[in-house]
Amino acid sequence: MKASRLAAGIATGGLMGLLLLGSSAQAADPEACQTVRMSDPGWTDITATNAVAGLLLKGLGYQQKVETVAVPITFQGLKNGQIDVFLGNWMPAQSHLAKPLLENKEADLIRANLENAKFTLAVPNYVAEGGVRSFADLGRFPDKFERKIYGIDPGAPANTNIDRMIKEKAFDLGNWELVPSSEQGMLAQVNRKSRREDWIVFLAWEPHPMNKKFNITYLSGGDEYFGANYGGTTINTLARRGYTEQCPNAGKLFSQLVFSTEMENAIMEGIEDKRQDAAVAATEYLKANPQPIAAWLDGVTTFTGEPGLPAVRKALKLD
Repeated sequence: MKASRLAAGIATGGLMGLLLLGSSAQAADPEACQTVRMSDPGWTDITATNAVAGLLLKGLGYQQKVETVAVPITFQGLKNGQIDVFLGNWMPAQSHLAKPLLENKEADLIRANLENAKFTLAVPNYVAEGGVRSFADLGRFPDKFERKIYGIDPGAPANTNIDRMIKEKAFDLGNWELVPSSEQGMLAQVNRKSRREDWIVFLAWEPHPMNKKFNITYLSGGDEYFGANYGGTTINTLARRGYTEQCPNAGKLFSQLVFSTEMENAIMEGIEDKRQDAAVAATEYLKANPQPIAAWLDGVTTFTGEPGLPAVRKALKLD
């Protein structure tokens, strides 16, 4: 009798153990990983990619928290573990911020999420036709430009490069000044100047709707400050140290999340031209172009451990 009770107990305990093991195996990530902390420097391209990530995370049962902070603060947040993931590491423009963190293993490089971007100085086409096609040409026309180069938000790495270029008196620009502003403020100035065909030189990049809205020429010869091939750029996804080990399911998503110039341009046009909320613009794009979703979610589950792809397709109303 005692033996039979013992056997029954062992059988019951074994069954409970299997149930607990099965439950544990289905848990996608620890509870601390459910909120994914990200950052946005106030750039429309990162607003767009964050929106795509946010839709995927929401469909998987995660929560996205985006802080709008300058790039240097973002890197400090990665180092301190206050930001989990950053989709906007433009390289080589941010090398002086990214390399020390990566070399000291204070942050992790997840992957390149966009190739063949570019980021350097540009002028309207009518200025190029007037004789400005390279950095070296700028110094020939100081009065036409009012000795000003229009940049983006204060503290941005690109502004730092322009400031260094002026301090080093490169291209005869020693008595010029950098005019920092928000992305929107800078482009508003480009718009005003272009309407009157006044001369202006400013930071430009692709992907961005500015390349369709304005007729612009990217300047050659700025390799030392912006990199070769007109500031040819790779945009990387960075994470705080150990994020993919601590949150393997969310980490897998970010290790597979890649974008295209066409995708980002389309979402940014929705945000800027149609004045759509970023999530609305991203949803519209993914509904019209759902093909990448399966690759993004290959092997990724919901936060509760269920298949991720059908959950996201349901959340986006694709089925």
